[in-house]
Amino acid sequence: MPSHLRRAAACIILLGASTLVQAQDPNLARNLAATCANCHGSNGQARGDMKPLAGMAAERIVAMLADYKSGTQPATIMHQISKGYTDEQLKLVAAYFAAQPAKK
Repeated sequence: MPSHLRRAAACIILLGASTLVQAQDPNLARNLAATCANCHGSNGQARGDMKPLAGMAAERIVAMLADYKSGTQPATIMHQISKGYTDEQLKLVAAYFAAQPAKK
């Protein structure tokens, strides 16, 4: 098998294994979302002027993150943070916050 085909096959296998590991880690969404706590509060229950994420529809969170990632929505830091995650990881984060109880 030519070396370029072996490399391509290896990449496909590694990507598949990475997805499998992510799917098997029950804490992955929570762990990814933990990076948001400094600004958006523990479990997405922000204080002060920061936007709370807890209980927000996952689709809305994904749409906002996509806008930051593409640069459509201006930001101070969110455009940089969102680019550090794959679309699948952002969906996990959004689902995690959507499942959190909204602050009363």
